[in-house]
Amino acid sequence: MKIGIVCYPTFGGSGVVATELGIGLARLGHEIHFITYRQPTRLDFFSENLYYHEVDIKSYPLFEHRPYELALASKMVSVVKYENLDLLHVHYAIPHASAAFMAKQILKTEGIEIPVVTTLHGTDITLVGKDPSYEPVVTFSINNSDGVTAVSEDLRQETLEHFDINKAIKVIPNFIDLNRFKKQRKEHFKMAICPNGEKLMVHTSNFRKVKRVEDVIRVFYEVRKSIPAKLLLVGDGPERDPMERLCRELGACDDVRFLGKLEAVEEVLSVSDLFLMPSEKESFGLAALEAMACEVPVISSNAGGIPELNVDGKTGFVCEVGDIEDMVKKSEYILAEENLPRFKMNALARAKEFDITQILPQYIAYYQETIESVMAKA
Repeated sequence: MKIGIVCYPTFGGSGVVATELGIGLARLGHEIHFITYRQPTRLDFFSENLYYHEVDIKSYPLFEHRPYELALASKMVSVVKYENLDLLHVHYAIPHASAAFMAKQILKTEGIEIPVVTTLHGTDITLVGKDPSYEPVVTFSINNSDGVTAVSEDLRQETLEHFDINKAIKVIPNFIDLNRFKKQRKEHFKMAICPNGEKLMVHTSNFRKVKRVEDVIRVFYEVRKSIPAKLLLVGDGPERDPMERLCRELGACDDVRFLGKLEAVEEVLSVSDLFLMPSEKESFGLAALEAMACEVPVISSNAGGIPELNVDGKTGFVCEVGDIEDMVKKSEYILAEENLPRFKMNALARAKEFDITQILPQYIAYYQETIESVMAKA
């Protein structure tokens, strides 16, 4: 198949999943065309089946803001026509699904029928979509997609509860490439961070309030009182400065390192003992899956789709949002020498269920089903 993939080219979960999906499909021989305003973060190597089409957003004095949605729709029309695409797969409802609808209508006037699959990732529904300014567009775009998927059952249910949806939504979970995300031999790195055999706790995110990074630091601060430990914080965002101040206030700076954005996060995960994800909202919890693939158990909140991934008492523990005391107690339990190996083994076993080789066939089958349905109506 020839598939156009539209996504945000960023470190965020939707962009990462879309890019990895395209790379995986290309390896299987499908021709993949990425359509976005910048080369996606993880699309950093050449393949004969991978193509990138940049959306050129021109600036005009008339517009206070550049009209990205119009430029994107025009680029989709061009790529579909001249590359003879079989399907468009757009990730994130706004503005990609609405731009795809516009492109689809333009192409119809030229006798071209292009099926559109929209994948809902989370904040496009839970945050942006609920804004009254965008809700009608989100609802319309979902209902006028030829196929719709969500990355978790929780997100599917939330979409149906908050929007007037008349389309079936298929759950296809996020995935991991176990060829990349796996435990690596990085003992020298562990020794540099934990020279006295301390346990290593880790958190990765975009440092927004919804990620509750403060809870991460406070859990670590309490655990450190009974178990020698270090904390690595990977990522960047608006909460980084306040979190650095909190570490200074707690006197924990010597044991906490802010690493910023990392491309090879799997190297950090490979030497970690426990991953903390106390988020207020997560549609799936991709960062936790990446940790589990590197044999790192997870202490998480019970928000959104996380409990669908993190099996309570087996791959880690699921706690109430904001329950720092419970997270501390369960972190100490996992980090005990007699328990840690079992949790690490279970985390990897669970991650294998979300290997890309298990999920790609689900997308391919759904693409074929959607194409056949659209062509039957044409």
